[in-house]
Amino acid sequence: MEKNTKNSILKKYTVAEAEAGLTLELYLKDVLKVAARKRQKLFFSKTVYLNGRPAHSKHLVKAGDTVGVREFLDTSYGVTPEKGAVEVLYEDEAVVVLNKPAGLLVHPTGQTKTGTLANRLAYYFKSQGKTVTIRPLHRLDRDTSGCVLFAKTAKVQNLLEQELAIGNIHRRYEALVLSNGKRLEELCPEGRIELPLGRDPFKPNQRRVTEKGQAAVTCFKVMENLGDKLLLELELETGRTHQIRVHLGYLGFPVLGDRMYGTSSRLIKRQALHARYLKFKHPVTGEEVAVTAPRPQDFANAISLSK
Repeated sequence: MEKNTKNSILKKYTVAEAEAGLTLELYLKDVLKVAARKRQKLFFSKTVYLNGRPAHSKHLVKAGDTVGVREFLDTSYGVTPEKGAVEVLYEDEAVVVLNKPAGLLVHPTGQTKTGTLANRLAYYFKSQGKTVTIRPLHRLDRDTSGCVLFAKTAKVQNLLEQELAIGNIHRRYEALVLSNGKRLEELCPEGRIELPLGRDPFKPNQRRVTEKGQAAVTCFKVMENLGDKLLLELELETGRTHQIRVHLGYLGFPVLGDRMYGTSSRLIKRQALHARYLKFKHPVTGEEVAVTAPRPQDFANAISLSK
Protein backbone atom coordinates (compact mmCIF):
# COMPACT_ATOMS: atom_id res chain seq x y z
CA MET A 1 0.00 0.00 0.00
CA GLU A 2 1.24 3.49 -0.83
CA LYS A 3 2.64 5.52 2.05
CA ASN A 4 0.86 8.61 3.36
CA THR A 5 1.47 11.24 0.68
CA LYS A 6 0.82 14.32 2.81
CA ASN A 7 4.50 15.33 3.07
CA SER A 8 5.51 14.55 -0.49
CA ILE A 9 5.63 15.80 -4.05
CA LEU A 10 5.05 13.81 -7.25
CA LYS A 11 7.69 14.46 -9.91
CA LYS A 12 6.78 13.54 -13.48
CA TYR A 13 9.02 12.69 -16.42
CA THR A 14 8.21 12.05 -20.10
CA VAL A 15 9.86 9.05 -21.75
CA ALA A 16 11.92 9.99 -24.84
CA GLU A 17 12.17 7.91 -28.03
CA ALA A 18 15.70 6.79 -27.13
CA GLU A 19 14.45 5.49 -23.75
CA ALA A 20 11.55 3.42 -25.12
CA GLY A 21 11.74 -0.28 -24.29
CA LEU A 22 13.46 0.15 -20.94
CA THR A 23 11.95 -1.42 -17.86
CA LEU A 24 10.91 1.03 -15.16
CA GLU A 25 13.77 -0.34 -13.08
CA LEU A 26 16.29 0.62 -15.78
CA TYR A 27 14.55 3.93 -16.45
CA LEU A 28 15.00 4.93 -12.81
CA LYS A 29 18.56 3.59 -12.78
CA ASP A 30 19.93 4.88 -16.07
CA VAL A 31 17.80 7.93 -16.83
CA LEU A 32 16.83 9.29 -13.41
CA LYS A 33 20.05 8.05 -11.71
CA VAL A 34 18.21 6.66 -8.67
CA ALA A 35 20.45 4.48 -6.47
CA ALA A 36 19.65 0.77 -6.03
CA ARG A 37 18.54 0.98 -2.39
CA LYS A 38 16.29 3.95 -3.15
CA ARG A 39 14.75 2.17 -6.18
CA GLN A 40 13.95 -0.83 -4.02
CA LYS A 41 12.18 1.36 -1.47
CA LEU A 42 10.20 3.22 -4.13
CA PHE A 43 8.87 0.08 -5.79
CA PHE A 44 8.15 -1.61 -2.46
CA SER A 45 6.09 1.39 -1.29
CA LYS A 46 4.32 1.58 -4.68
CA THR A 47 5.40 5.18 -5.25
CA VAL A 48 6.53 4.77 -8.85
CA TYR A 49 3.81 5.43 -11.44
CA LEU A 50 3.38 4.76 -15.14
CA ASN A 51 0.79 7.02 -16.77
CA GLY A 52 -0.74 7.81 -13.39
CA ARG A 53 -0.98 4.28 -11.99
CA PRO A 54 1.39 2.48 -9.56
CA ALA A 55 3.66 0.26 -11.63
CA HIS A 56 5.97 -2.72 -11.20
CA SER A 57 9.72 -2.48 -11.80
CA LYS A 58 9.46 -4.85 -14.81
CA HIS A 59 6.94 -2.72 -16.73
CA LEU A 60 8.26 -1.54 -20.10
CA VAL A 61 8.03 2.15 -21.00
CA LYS A 62 7.10 3.62 -24.39
CA ALA A 63 7.95 6.98 -25.93
CA GLY A 64 5.56 9.60 -24.56
CA ASP A 65 4.74 7.66 -21.38
CA THR A 66 4.67 9.62 -18.14
CA VAL A 67 6.75 8.21 -15.29
CA GLY A 68 5.91 9.55 -11.86
CA VAL A 69 8.15 9.26 -8.80
CA ARG A 70 6.91 10.39 -5.41
CA GLU A 71 9.53 12.12 -3.28
CA PHE A 72 8.87 12.47 0.44
CA LEU A 73 9.82 15.70 2.11
CA ASP A 74 11.91 15.81 5.26
CA THR A 75 9.93 15.82 8.49
CA SER A 76 12.87 15.83 10.93
CA TYR A 77 16.48 16.97 11.18
CA GLY A 78 17.70 13.53 12.22
CA VAL A 79 19.69 15.18 15.04
CA THR A 80 18.86 17.59 17.85
CA PRO A 81 19.29 21.22 16.71
CA GLU A 82 21.84 23.08 18.85
CA LYS A 83 22.84 26.69 18.64
CA GLY A 84 26.42 27.18 17.50
CA ALA A 85 28.47 28.97 14.88
CA VAL A 86 28.58 27.55 11.35
CA GLU A 87 30.75 28.91 8.55
CA VAL A 88 29.02 28.37 5.22
CA LEU A 89 31.46 28.15 2.30
CA TYR A 90 28.84 27.33 -0.34
CA GLU A 91 25.08 26.79 -0.32
CA ASP A 92 22.18 26.41 -2.74
CA GLU A 93 18.90 24.46 -2.81
CA ALA A 94 20.69 21.11 -3.18
CA VAL A 95 23.85 21.21 -1.07
CA VAL A 96 25.74 23.08 1.61
CA VAL A 97 29.49 23.05 2.31
CA LEU A 98 30.66 24.02 5.80
CA ASN A 99 34.09 24.86 7.16
CA LYS A 100 34.36 22.54 10.16
CA PRO A 101 36.43 23.89 13.04
CA ALA A 102 38.85 21.56 14.80
CA GLY A 103 37.46 19.95 17.95
CA LEU A 104 34.02 19.01 16.59
CA LEU A 105 32.75 15.68 15.32
CA VAL A 106 30.95 15.91 11.98
CA HIS A 107 27.87 14.07 13.26
CA PRO A 108 26.69 12.13 16.34
CA THR A 109 28.26 8.72 16.78
CA GLY A 110 28.35 6.14 19.57
CA GLN A 111 27.52 7.79 22.88
CA THR A 112 27.99 11.29 21.47
CA LYS A 113 24.56 12.62 20.48
CA THR A 114 25.13 16.37 20.75
CA GLY A 115 27.83 18.99 20.30
CA THR A 116 28.59 18.10 16.66
CA LEU A 117 28.68 20.06 13.42
CA ALA A 118 25.46 18.28 12.36
CA ASN A 119 23.65 19.58 15.46
CA ARG A 120 24.73 23.12 14.62
CA LEU A 121 23.67 22.77 10.99
CA ALA A 122 20.23 21.55 12.10
CA TYR A 123 19.84 24.71 14.20
CA TYR A 124 20.98 26.80 11.23
CA PHE A 125 18.17 25.30 9.11
CA LYS A 126 15.66 25.58 11.95
CA SER A 127 16.44 29.29 12.40
CA GLN A 128 15.43 29.75 8.74
CA GLY A 129 12.15 27.90 9.25
CA LYS A 130 13.32 24.91 7.18
CA THR A 131 13.18 21.21 8.04
CA VAL A 132 16.13 19.51 6.37
CA THR A 133 17.48 16.12 7.41
CA ILE A 134 21.24 16.36 7.99
CA ARG A 135 23.07 14.25 5.40
CA PRO A 136 26.89 14.49 5.51
CA LEU A 137 28.56 12.97 2.43
CA HIS A 138 31.89 12.34 4.13
CA ARG A 139 33.60 12.83 7.48
CA LEU A 140 36.62 14.53 8.96
CA ASP A 141 38.34 13.47 12.17
CA ARG A 142 37.37 15.49 15.24
CA ASP A 143 40.58 17.52 15.23
CA THR A 144 40.81 18.00 11.45
CA SER A 145 39.42 21.27 10.11
CA GLY A 146 37.99 22.21 6.73
CA CYS A 147 35.42 21.44 4.02
CA VAL A 148 32.48 19.11 4.69
CA LEU A 149 29.77 18.53 2.09
CA PHE A 150 26.11 17.97 3.06
CA ALA A 151 23.18 17.02 0.81
CA LYS A 152 19.81 18.69 1.39
CA THR A 153 17.60 15.94 -0.09
CA ALA A 154 17.68 12.16 -0.26
CA LYS A 155 17.90 12.26 -4.06
CA VAL A 156 20.89 14.60 -4.00
CA GLN A 157 22.50 12.39 -1.37
CA ASN A 158 22.06 9.33 -3.59
CA LEU A 159 23.59 11.10 -6.60
CA LEU A 160 26.56 12.43 -4.64
CA GLU A 161 27.19 9.08 -2.95
CA GLN A 162 27.51 7.54 -6.41
CA GLU A 163 29.95 10.28 -7.43
CA LEU A 164 31.96 9.74 -4.24
CA ALA A 165 32.11 5.97 -4.84
CA ILE A 166 33.70 6.43 -8.29
CA GLY A 167 36.12 9.12 -7.16
CA ASN A 168 34.41 12.14 -8.70
CA ILE A 169 34.38 14.18 -5.48
CA HIS A 170 37.89 15.56 -5.11
CA ARG A 171 39.23 16.38 -1.66
CA ARG A 172 42.57 18.08 -1.07
CA TYR A 173 44.18 18.53 2.30
CA GLU A 174 47.12 20.43 3.69
CA ALA A 175 49.31 18.88 6.36
CA LEU A 176 52.32 20.09 8.25
CA VAL A 177 54.51 17.04 8.93
CA LEU A 178 57.76 16.25 10.68
CA SER A 179 60.53 15.30 8.24
CA ASN A 180 63.70 15.17 10.34
CA GLY A 181 65.59 16.20 7.22
CA LYS A 182 64.27 13.29 5.13
CA ARG A 183 62.89 13.91 1.66
CA LEU A 184 59.44 12.46 1.03
CA GLU A 185 60.05 12.75 -2.72
CA GLU A 186 62.85 10.15 -2.46
CA LEU A 187 60.61 7.61 -0.73
CA CYS A 188 57.67 8.09 -3.12
CA PRO A 189 59.04 9.56 -6.38
CA GLU A 190 55.67 9.45 -8.11
CA GLY A 191 53.87 11.25 -5.29
CA ARG A 192 51.54 8.35 -4.56
CA ILE A 193 51.22 6.37 -1.33
CA GLU A 194 49.44 3.05 -1.85
CA LEU A 195 49.32 1.05 1.39
CA PRO A 196 46.35 -1.05 2.61
CA LEU A 197 44.82 -0.06 5.95
CA GLY A 198 42.98 -2.06 8.61
CA ARG A 199 42.08 -1.94 12.28
CA ASP A 200 44.87 -2.23 14.81
CA PRO A 201 43.97 -5.36 16.86
CA PHE A 202 45.76 -3.97 19.89
CA LYS A 203 44.25 -0.48 19.66
CA PRO A 204 40.65 -0.79 18.34
CA ASN A 205 40.24 2.97 17.79
CA GLN A 206 43.31 3.14 15.58
CA ARG A 207 44.26 1.96 12.10
CA ARG A 208 47.50 0.53 10.78
CA VAL A 209 49.14 -0.53 7.54
CA THR A 210 48.46 -4.25 7.00
CA GLU A 211 48.50 -6.56 3.99
CA LYS A 212 45.00 -7.79 4.93
CA GLY A 213 43.56 -4.26 5.04
CA GLN A 214 41.47 -2.31 2.56
CA ALA A 215 43.12 -0.60 -0.41
CA ALA A 216 44.07 3.00 0.43
CA VAL A 217 45.67 5.56 -1.88
CA THR A 218 46.94 9.03 -0.95
CA CYS A 219 48.61 11.35 -3.48
CA PHE A 220 50.93 14.07 -2.24
CA LYS A 221 52.80 17.17 -3.35
CA VAL A 222 55.49 18.98 -1.34
CA MET A 223 54.40 22.61 -1.13
CA GLU A 224 57.21 23.90 1.07
CA ASN A 225 60.33 22.47 2.69
CA LEU A 226 60.74 23.94 6.17
CA GLY A 227 63.88 22.10 7.29
CA ASP A 228 62.68 19.63 9.90
CA LYS A 229 59.12 19.97 8.61
CA LEU A 230 57.28 19.79 5.28
CA LEU A 231 54.07 21.46 4.20
CA LEU A 232 52.21 18.94 2.03
CA GLU A 233 49.19 19.02 -0.23
CA LEU A 234 47.41 15.66 -0.27
CA GLU A 235 44.54 14.27 -2.31
CA LEU A 236 42.55 11.17 -1.40
CA GLU A 237 41.69 8.51 -3.96
CA THR A 238 40.07 6.48 -1.18
CA GLY A 239 38.56 7.65 2.10
CA ARG A 240 39.65 5.24 4.82
CA THR A 241 39.51 6.19 8.50
CA HIS A 242 42.64 8.16 9.54
CA GLN A 243 44.10 7.45 6.07
CA ILE A 244 46.40 10.46 5.68
CA ARG A 245 47.61 10.28 9.28
CA VAL A 246 48.40 6.55 9.14
CA HIS A 247 50.06 6.68 5.71
CA LEU A 248 52.33 9.58 6.64
CA GLY A 249 53.13 8.22 10.08
CA TYR A 250 54.03 4.80 8.66
CA LEU A 251 56.51 6.39 6.24
CA GLY A 252 58.14 8.38 9.04
CA PHE A 253 56.48 11.73 8.36
CA PRO A 254 53.91 12.03 11.17
CA VAL A 255 51.48 14.94 11.06
CA LEU A 256 52.61 17.63 13.48
CA GLY A 257 50.69 17.47 16.76
CA ASP A 258 49.12 14.06 16.02
CA ARG A 259 49.21 12.40 19.43
CA MET A 260 47.63 9.18 18.13
CA TYR A 261 50.10 8.40 15.35
CA GLY A 262 52.98 10.69 16.32
CA THR A 263 53.68 13.07 19.21
CA SER A 264 52.26 16.27 20.63
CA SER A 265 53.74 19.62 19.62
CA ARG A 266 54.19 22.99 21.25
CA LEU A 267 53.27 24.63 17.92
CA ILE A 268 49.70 23.33 17.67
CA LYS A 269 47.34 21.55 20.08
CA ARG A 270 45.88 19.16 17.50
CA GLN A 271 47.02 17.40 14.32
CA ALA A 272 48.04 19.98 11.72
CA LEU A 273 45.66 18.69 9.05
CA HIS A 274 43.20 20.86 7.13
CA ALA A 275 40.69 19.89 4.41
CA ARG A 276 41.38 22.94 2.28
CA TYR A 277 39.71 22.18 -1.07
CA LEU A 278 36.61 20.37 -2.33
CA LYS A 279 35.48 19.97 -5.94
CA PHE A 280 32.41 18.15 -7.26
CA LYS A 281 29.92 18.11 -10.13
CA HIS A 282 26.70 19.72 -9.00
CA PRO A 283 24.03 16.98 -8.79
CA VAL A 284 21.32 19.21 -10.30
CA THR A 285 23.01 21.63 -12.71
CA GLY A 286 25.96 19.43 -13.69
CA GLU A 287 28.30 22.41 -13.26
CA GLU A 288 31.63 22.11 -11.47
CA VAL A 289 31.65 23.49 -7.93
CA ALA A 290 35.00 24.22 -6.26
CA VAL A 291 35.21 25.40 -2.65
CA THR A 292 38.23 26.46 -0.58
CA ALA A 293 38.38 26.70 3.21
CA PRO A 294 40.84 29.28 4.54
CA ARG A 295 43.54 28.01 6.86
CA PRO A 296 42.48 28.29 10.51
CA GLN A 297 44.62 30.54 12.68
CA ASP A 298 46.30 27.74 14.67
CA PHE A 299 47.35 25.98 11.46
CA ALA A 300 48.65 29.18 9.89
CA ASN A 301 50.56 30.01 13.09
CA ALA A 302 52.19 26.56 13.14
CA ILE A 303 53.41 27.06 9.56
CA SER A 304 54.72 30.54 10.33
CA LEU A 305 56.57 29.38 13.47
CA SER A 306 58.15 26.51 11.51
CA LYS A 307 59.93 28.89 9.14
